[in-house]
Amino acid sequence: MSIPPMPASATPRRPSLAQRWAGYRRTALADDLVAAVIVTILLVPQSLAYAILAGLPPVVGVMASLLPAIAYAAFGSSTTLAVGPVAVLAMMTAQAIGGVAIDHGISPHLAALVLSLEIAAVCLVAALFRLETLAALLGAPVLHGFITGASLVIAIGQLPALLGAPVGGSTVVELGRSIAASEGAAPHLTTATVGLLALLALWVLRQHGSRMLQALGFEARTAQLLARTAPLVVVAASIAWVAGFPQLNEGVALSGRISLGEGMAFPKLWDAPPAVWLDLFAPAALLGLVAYVESLAVAEALAARRGEKISPRRELFGLAAANAAAGVSGGMPVTGGFSRSIINFNANARTRMAGVWTAALLALAIILLGDVLQYLPRAVLAATIIVAVLSMIDLTPFLLAWRYSRAEFALMAAVTALTLFVGIKEALLAGVIAAIGLLLQRTARPHWTEVGRLDGTEIFRNVNRFEVETLPQVLSIRVDESLVFTNSRWISETLSSAMARRPQLRHVVLMMSGVNGIDLTGLEVLMQLDRELRAKGIQLHLSELKGPLRDGLERSEISEWLSGRIFMTQAEAFSTLAAETARQDRDGNGP
Repeated sequence: MSIPPMPASATPRRPSLAQRWAGYRRTALADDLVAAVIVTILLVPQSLAYAILAGLPPVVGVMASLLPAIAYAAFGSSTTLAVGPVAVLAMMTAQAIGGVAIDHGISPHLAALVLSLEIAAVCLVAALFRLETLAALLGAPVLHGFITGASLVIAIGQLPALLGAPVGGSTVVELGRSIAASEGAAPHLTTATVGLLALLALWVLRQHGSRMLQALGFEARTAQLLARTAPLVVVAASIAWVAGFPQLNEGVALSGRISLGEGMAFPKLWDAPPAVWLDLFAPAALLGLVAYVESLAVAEALAARRGEKISPRRELFGLAAANAAAGVSGGMPVTGGFSRSIINFNANARTRMAGVWTAALLALAIILLGDVLQYLPRAVLAATIIVAVLSMIDLTPFLLAWRYSRAEFALMAAVTALTLFVGIKEALLAGVIAAIGLLLQRTARPHWTEVGRLDGTEIFRNVNRFEVETLPQVLSIRVDESLVFTNSRWISETLSSAMARRPQLRHVVLMMSGVNGIDLTGLEVLMQLDRELRAKGIQLHLSELKGPLRDGLERSEISEWLSGRIFMTQAEAFSTLAAETARQDRDGNGP
């Protein structure tokens, strides 16, 4: 019976642009606009501060918050991730571009543009080749240690700007050397006063602002959101002070005029020599990895709270588009920011259009306030950075690691110390190598145990933990790790010691429920083990093989080389071999 074609009028039609806009305006526009207003208030001082942290003109931070946010909205997958400059990436940018700019005689801004485009290329290649699993290189111990160390380095590194002291450095050691070389140069008193007062105000408002607003009658959620706009309040107060009393603020370093008008002259990418692109490629790969891990962690955490799904591959495409936009529009490397994304989430942003509205509002704010921002003291921006990064320090993972795994605690502490005293690249490289070393150590000596049957059940448990039933002629070993080249030879060593305690042994059963894969080395070791056991009159059996693993073993013609059998369950192996050994003992025959 043929099915008549669907009438043309019944064919589903994609909604028109006008229909989609009407639906968006009805369901999400108001929430997205409210979220954009609140995020913009936070983004104005942050974008300026993070550009200065990267050693770049303040306007670069603004440019990194405009087109990149729109580009991410087009290609990303998170509805609440706020993309732009962030503290950790800004500090890494400063370290990456500083030496390159000096060596090749180019401006740091041009080096930052090249770095942004190369990060975009790294993310794009990773997305095209589905390399999102590379994020696992920065496991929890390395990431927690790095973020803690980087936050401390950033906070300490902002003290000279906060106090007006003529010193600097990207690590504690470099800062100490700079202080020693300056022969105890005193801070600038007025700058220090402005910076410390701003720091105190920001800390008090962050810690107690919500409660104070609730005491004034605001609802809890509204008070929390308003308290997060504290940086703008402090910025406005400091601008008013400097503009109103210029004679009292002589010598205080200011941000300078911020303009999105005709006066902007950004470097041209084609002015960068090929050697610059080559020198920045390795830092770009490292920054791309850090940017992706940080952004994905924030996006997934927020998505989980809403029951949404994040596509790791689309996040790579989104970051690639955002950094490409930064590179061609005069910005700097960007990623998903934790504090801004949290505010976006709490403000009930509904779609990625919230990022587009944020970019539009930020551009409008800079156009209207660019002249006013020239009175903003850099000490206030330093205070903003210090408060922001110190809020990222969380000692809970360290306490958890101390209780759970001393080796991973040592790794976290080592990465933190290396970041503080040696440098970011060295700390991350050492952390990744150490993490791989821990992994190899664990896989080289995988967990295994002899198992027996719990009385009256078909459940098999560790003979050292439970009262279980075993057979003197049968040795049952549960393997809890895939058999790969790092650990395969462990099998022979393990069984040799276990078999020495079983003079009546006739059968060895490897319970493979915990084995997800066997590589070629593991297969060859299994085949060699079977030959060795066969020579001693012992049969090798396998049980509870997973489907893909069994398919692979069948392609190796396992029926030709395995002396024993493959059992569906360990219970089947136990009962079958129990009956067989009992019959052999009764008949007086060997295996």
